[in-house]
Amino acid sequence: MDRGTVGSANRGRLEVETRTQGASEIVTPVGELDHHTADLLREPLERAVDEGRVRLVVDCSRLDFCDSTGLNVLLGARLKAEEAGGTVHLAGMQPMVARVFEITGAEAVFAVHGTLEEALHA
Repeated sequence: MDRGTVGSANRGRLEVETRTQGASEIVTPVGELDHHTADLLREPLERAVDEGRVRLVVDCSRLDFCDSTGLNVLLGARLKAEEAGGTVHLAGMQPMVARVFEITGAEAVFAVHGTLEEALHA
């Protein structure tokens, strides 16, 4: 398996792990994504696109909470990736996080997958 670049950042209630696997930049937020922690996720997503890695896979399997600020970070990443010819895939959303996407209708604008493996092979 191609592990590529592996990184991690932490700000209290949120840790963000990143790694490159093949053509995908995998970003894994762990914990709570809200207005206090949103920049911790925004930075690696934007950096990946700026560096030409425009197939972003956000592994949400360890994301416990996402508010509207976190949703806006993901929507912004989607727009930036699409402008560069890429995509954003979301994988493994927990029920509470999935509900935010369902209520807002945001799941309709993302490629949503049940597992990380499904997202990587899509």
